Amino acid sequence: MSAVSAEAVTAGAVRPGSEARPRSGGDAAAPLAPRAKLLPALAAVYRAQLSRARVARIPLLFVATFQSVGIMIMMRGVVDGGAEARAVVAGSSVLVVAFVALNLLAQYFGQLRASGGLDHYATLPVPPAAVVLGAAAAYASFTVPGTAVTAVVGSALFGLPMGHLWVLAAVVPLSGAALAGLGAALGLLAPRQELATLCGQLGMSAALLLGVLPAAHMPAPIAFARDLLPSTYGVEALARTFDARPDWAVVAADLGVCAAVGVISLAVATWAYRRAAVR
Repeated sequence: MSAVSAEAVTAGAVRPGSEARPRSGGDAAAPLAPRAKLLPALAAVYRAQLSRARVARIPLLFVATFQSVGIMIMMRGVVDGGAEARAVVAGSSVLVVAFVALNLLAQYFGQLRASGGLDHYATLPVPPAAVVLGAAAAYASFTVPGTAVTAVVGSALFGLPMGHLWVLAAVVPLSGAALAGLGAALGLLAPRQELATLCGQLGMSAALLLGVLPAAHMPAPIAFARDLLPSTYGVEALARTFDARPDWAVVAADLGVCAAVGVISLAVATWAYRRAAVR
C-alpha cells in the first residue's frame, strides 16, 4: 500500500487508511473555475438585471413619473414661485429616484432572500459587491427618463429656467447610489419579505415628505430628520441650480455628501448580502 501524505488526509482529499487511486479513466479532478473579477462580473450582473427588470419595472416607472408630476400639479395651487417652487420641482424629480432605487430595490432583495434566490448567486464565482452594485445600477438606470421628464415638466409648470438641468447627470447617479444602497440593505437585513416591503414604502414616504415639501416651513425635529436622509442633498443640489447664478461650490458639496453616503450604503449592502447568503 502506498503511503498517503498527511496533507491529503487533512485536506479531506482521501480518507485515512485508503489508497490514493486515480479516477476511472485516469482523469484527474477538474479544477474549479477562477473567481470572476469585479468589473466584468459587475457588467454581467448589470446586463442580466437590466434585461430581467425591463418588462416588469417600466410600468412602475411610469407610475413613479406620473406620481411626481401629479404632486407638482397639486402643489402649483399652493406654491407660486421662488425658493418653494424650486424645492417642489427638485424634490419631485428626486422622488422618482427614491421610488425605484429605494422602494423597488428593497422589495426585490427582500423577495430574493425569501425565495432562496440568493443561493443562486452564491453558487456563481461572482464577488458579492458585483451582485449588489449590478442590481443597484440596473434599477437606478430606470430612473433617468422619469427624472428628466419630471424636471422639465416642473420647470415649465413653475416657470423655472432649464439651462442647468444638465446637473441631473450627476444628481441621478449619486442620489441613486445612496438610495439604492439603502434600499438593498433594507431588503437584505429585513427578517421577512413583508418587512422589507414596508421599509421600502416608509423610505419612499420619507423622501416624499422631507424632499418635496419646502424645508423653510418644517419644525426643527423634522428639519433634523431631513438632514439625515441622503436624497435631500440631491434635492438641494438640483434646487440651487434653478438660481440665476448658482453657487457651484455648494452644489458640489451637496453632491459630495450624496457620493459619500452612496459609498457607505453600498458597502453596508454588500456586507448584508454576504451575511444573508451564508445563512
